[in-house]
Amino acid sequence: MKISKKIVACSVLALTVHQAARAASASLPEVTVTSTTIDDRFDSKRGEPSNVNNISGKKVDDRHGQNIVEVLESIPGVSAEVQSGDSVKIMLRGVEAQRYMGEKPGVAIVIDGVPVQERTGRVNIDLDNIESIKVIKGGASYLFGEDALSGAVIITTKRGAKMAGYTASAGIGSYDYYKGILRAGFAKDNWVGHIQKSKLQSKTFYDQGVWGRDYVDGKLQYMIDDTSDLTFGFEHAKRNKDSHGTVRGVTAALLDPRSVDGGKDYARKYDIDLNKLNLSYAKDFGAGSNLLVNTYSFKDHTFGWQNPNGFLRNAGCPNTSVAALPDCNMANLKDAYASGRDTQQTQSGVKSEWRQSGEHVGLMGGLDLQKFEDRSLTTNLVTYTSRNSPVGFSNPLNLVGTVTGDSVSTSDTKALYGEFKWLLAAPLTATLNARFDNIAAKYASNIPLTTAQIAEGRVTGGEKSFNVWSERVGLNYALTDEREIYTNLSTGFRVPTVSQLYGGTISPTGSVAANPDLKPEYSYNAEIGLRAKTDLFGIALDTDMAVFQINRKDFILNTGGQYQTTSGATLANGLEQYQNIGGVRNRGLEAGIKSDRREVWSGDLAYTYLNAIFTRNDSYWMSMGSRSNPLPSVLYNNTGNVVPRSPKHKLNLTTSYRPADGWTFTGEMNAQSGIYADEVNVVWVGGRTVYNLMANYEFKTDKGMKWSAFARIDNLFDRYYYSTIRGGSDADGNGVYNAEDMSITVNPGRVWTTGVSLTF
Repeated sequence: MKISKKIVACSVLALTVHQAARAASASLPEVTVTSTTIDDRFDSKRGEPSNVNNISGKKVDDRHGQNIVEVLESIPGVSAEVQSGDSVKIMLRGVEAQRYMGEKPGVAIVIDGVPVQERTGRVNIDLDNIESIKVIKGGASYLFGEDALSGAVIITTKRGAKMAGYTASAGIGSYDYYKGILRAGFAKDNWVGHIQKSKLQSKTFYDQGVWGRDYVDGKLQYMIDDTSDLTFGFEHAKRNKDSHGTVRGVTAALLDPRSVDGGKDYARKYDIDLNKLNLSYAKDFGAGSNLLVNTYSFKDHTFGWQNPNGFLRNAGCPNTSVAALPDCNMANLKDAYASGRDTQQTQSGVKSEWRQSGEHVGLMGGLDLQKFEDRSLTTNLVTYTSRNSPVGFSNPLNLVGTVTGDSVSTSDTKALYGEFKWLLAAPLTATLNARFDNIAAKYASNIPLTTAQIAEGRVTGGEKSFNVWSERVGLNYALTDEREIYTNLSTGFRVPTVSQLYGGTISPTGSVAANPDLKPEYSYNAEIGLRAKTDLFGIALDTDMAVFQINRKDFILNTGGQYQTTSGATLANGLEQYQNIGGVRNRGLEAGIKSDRREVWSGDLAYTYLNAIFTRNDSYWMSMGSRSNPLPSVLYNNTGNVVPRSPKHKLNLTTSYRPADGWTFTGEMNAQSGIYADEVNVVWVGGRTVYNLMANYEFKTDKGMKWSAFARIDNLFDRYYYSTIRGGSDADGNGVYNAEDMSITVNPGRVWTTGVSLTF
């Protein structure tokens, strides 16, 4: 289904001819391009050939959620994973539901034009600083480039004259939850600006699960003249997050849901510093022509503990691995966190977009330049050994302070993209998009290789460039002024990571073999939908329904299985190597129905049917036994299996009642069918239904002050269920793979929050 590049050439030619021979005509409506990667000024869904959902900042604020998942639940096709705190991995239409070790989510996350690429595959979002959210489903690389396999989530932060004045708010809740916000803003002459300080802290349900966030952010806008403005935005955040609260096995999940005795997370004690700056310029030239330019810099400095698999040793132990030695006064404390990882990511870039509206044709052209750098340093936090036995050749001593990882990876992107919207006839509009990305990736490790490693063929780095096209072809047919049918074919892509290209150590004796010949992964998306405004029993409804299919090709998988170590794997024999050998097909139906929130009674419905299967996954090794009792790994062929953690049915129902001015009562139901917890489809988890309640009250005084208060209860009936469940190995080492091998995070049950706010 790959769209021919001849279409792109024809589109460019058509644009040139049209501009040269443009003739005035008032008989047809103006064609406007609303696609943008920079701003939300063009947020109309009218004429958009893809499934698009918009959420206002007012709705985000009214939800009073602790994380963005509680906002996105109302959009069909959206799922997300939260492991305590509010660090979220957002997924669309089931793409990337099978992976959970920090991979990219398959969704482009864009905040104020910044393509956020946080190391964990999750994203940290200041929920108190959102002006709007736009969700585009289907392949969206034609606008946003890499990783938009299933769509994009575009977030614009707060701005404008409505931020003038002063606001103070505070909230409390379960598990010592506290949040406070202070904001001051002004609007005078040609200047508009505000600054906001927010702080949140909570102990959470889980043992060692403390988390918090501390933000200072704001914007300053200067109206240069009646047609142009300059906006500067900034954000500084300090975040902390400890344990996820995972336990091993369903029995432990039932008896120890807080993970007091349930073992240790692989990584914890995260300290995160985020700094974001952006400067944007907008100019309206009249006659439907405008220009947007955005420059940005985003820095992410994260430190965390990892690898709880060591036995603490007295620092006086001799540093040798030749002969067996005494215990050296071993502290004998199991599950010591062996390593600390310090990472510094820097993203910077510039984007510019020009657009032109017309009677027959709308045009948009864009330039996207990005630079990305990731520096990673891993150091031993303690002196430890890997087993509770004397130090010797097979059990070496690892000294505190030893640097075990020191690497730098970079990625430079140069991209051109555009959109051509053509009114073929009064009811029919065609849309063509194309983007060309040149991505240069480079990796270098500063850890010297041993003679044996050099002989094995290991490398300390490399570099490679990728030239990738992505496209969309869409049609809209306006049945009436209030109804339209839309359809599109689109593509998404993701280039291989540097670790996939150049290998990485997975065990003392083995390594994932480098494969510099890897190709980019692709997704091919097709959808058809109906967008309509209608009445039912006198109730005005806004509906959007779509059927879709996403085929992923050249999916990069490890020949030794996911997250596994194949015994005897070396660079020479290639038993473990990343190759383009996987495939997934996601198909389904989405339905969204909304009524007018200003009415006394209103309601929203979001339903998703999803059938996600592996079309190819025939080399999946399940490791069995334990370190002290290793057993042969088991090979599975998962082709045809259901993709784990992808429920077939998902339903969100929300209803609101406004009995009097200022009062709003809201009830919400979230339901989903059962899921498999693993690729091999052995462990099944039943479905769940959860209910939430919320009340809001607002009133204004004669002096113009606005008071508001809210109360919210999540999981009203205290339903016991798993927030996350994953499996892929014989984790308890007994030689049998079953539900007792799962890594599980139990939902905290019923929680409440309440708060009050004053604006003047």
